[in-house]
Amino acid sequence: MQKYSGFGLLRHALTYHENWQRVWRNPKPKKKYDVIIVGGGGHGLATAYYLAKVHNITNVAVVEKGYLGGGNTARNTTIVRSNYLWDEAALLYEHAMKLWEGLSQELNYNLMFSQRGVLNLGHTLQDMRDIHRRVSANRLNGIDSEALDTQGVQEIVPIMDCSANRRYPVLGASWQPRAGVARHDAVAWGFARAADAMGVDLIQQCEVADILTEDGAAIGVETKQHGAIYGDRIGCVVAGNSGVLAKMAGFQLPIESHPLQALVSEPIRPILDTVVMSNHVHGYISQSDKGDLVIGAGIDGYNGYGQRGSYPTVEHTLQAIVEMFPIFSRVRMNRQWGGIVDTCPDACPIISDTPVENLFFNCGWGTGGFKATPGSGHVFANTLATGRPNELAKPFSMFRFHNGALIDEHGAAGVAH
Repeated sequence: MQKYSGFGLLRHALTYHENWQRVWRNPKPKKKYDVIIVGGGGHGLATAYYLAKVHNITNVAVVEKGYLGGGNTARNTTIVRSNYLWDEAALLYEHAMKLWEGLSQELNYNLMFSQRGVLNLGHTLQDMRDIHRRVSANRLNGIDSEALDTQGVQEIVPIMDCSANRRYPVLGASWQPRAGVARHDAVAWGFARAADAMGVDLIQQCEVADILTEDGAAIGVETKQHGAIYGDRIGCVVAGNSGVLAKMAGFQLPIESHPLQALVSEPIRPILDTVVMSNHVHGYISQSDKGDLVIGAGIDGYNGYGQRGSYPTVEHTLQAIVEMFPIFSRVRMNRQWGGIVDTCPDACPIISDTPVENLFFNCGWGTGGFKATPGSGHVFANTLATGRPNELAKPFSMFRFHNGALIDEHGAAGVAH
């Protein structure tokens, strides 16, 4: 793999940038692999990378029905944080956060990871009680978190209306300074490039039509473009389509798929240097490096697989943003899009073996998948390499919905972020 550097950029400028190495190969699939990963988004590519890097398993295929990173990875709003309430979720997301902090250097790819901090606003006394509870829980787990009053919020975001006469006055917030944003496309490309360099086959435009099983065990996948591809173990990381693949294998997952929308404004000058979100008003906002205001809120109420959403959700989201930031009321919106999120009843993911031997699922991340990308890939790679979940992944078994050991994170994941 060619090493990227400032000197390399200057060297290639002398040849008009015509001699760059291909970022990854486009190989034809082999008939048999040690591991097949279905889904070429951030989580699937991270899983392939850590299988090769940590476990020295390089006979791996990533099978993607479209193009790499073209699903939810390309459609999310890029927020990264780890300030979840319960130990199990907080430790998993903090594991991801620690990986984020050195990931650009490790992958030799600029992920544009910016630790600009995240504010979770409180508008009622109950909001503030929940914030203090979560901040205390975060500190017990070694996660940076602070509880701010109204003045503290105003100092960080001077342009937000924190006056007492607002319909939803800002009483305070939780503040995680290490949180921030990253460039979503770069995350997929960085993991893909590094995995390919270690011998992983990235197979695009290859849709899985069936999960092949024999005597209760998964033995491969049937694809529309290349026929049967066999593997010793299969990991499915397909977000909103997880239920579809589970049905192919003959079982149901406790998830629902919903459209999730986001939108961006026209570019404006830098004015917001952190991430602001509110569960109560139901909206969140940050500003990208090129000046767009990146805006989102919650999922649409109906189930579906369409990568679009309803206008009432967009209207409600913009009402929430203008409530917090009247200064943005005349900014024009530029683009709107949607993705398919898979949500579990307890707002936590599934990283688990299944009733079918040698078949594993990583899904149910709902609206919080992007922030967990490296951590999810790291623990899922361990699960696929060893055949059993490690300590971080154990609480997220799909069988927790049988025994009642749920991890209710609705309070920390109540708005799509």
